[in-house]
Amino acid sequence: MDRIAVGIAAAVLIFGIGGCGSLENEETALVEETGMKISVKSSEYEIIYELNGSGAACDLLEQLPLTVETEPFSNNEITFYPPEELNTGNTPLGSGEAGTLAYYAPWGDVVMFYAPCSPNNSLFELGKAVSGEENVEGLTGTVTVSVFEE
Repeated sequence: MDRIAVGIAAAVLIFGIGGCGSLENEETALVEETGMKISVKSSEYEIIYELNGSGAACDLLEQLPLTVETEPFSNNEITFYPPEELNTGNTPLGSGEAGTLAYYAPWGDVVMFYAPCSPNNSLFELGKAVSGEENVEGLTGTVTVSVFEE
């Protein structure tokens, strides 16, 4: 019986270690368990996203706070470029739904969708909008991206 308990504990430890790249394990657990939120704020709007705890989401979180320029792209998204690439390991592919926060790996940009797009194998989901989704299309110019404090 003790061997079974030790085996289970070892499996939990092994599978629980991965996750958020260079974030400490306690911070990784915080993102995954509490649904860490970030704010994307312009002079007029604020959009709150709940991160999914993936490797790329954690990499973005490590780079905050940021002040970056936004750029509209196509007819469904606003983008910005984090200073460093995000590691897409352990990151689910993005669905392309409105309200999705994603990372487009080939170009290295973070994408905020305000209308749906076609999913593809280079788009990785970071999280979903939980507040202000209707304002994404209105974002222009400089925004501040930071951890959201409730």
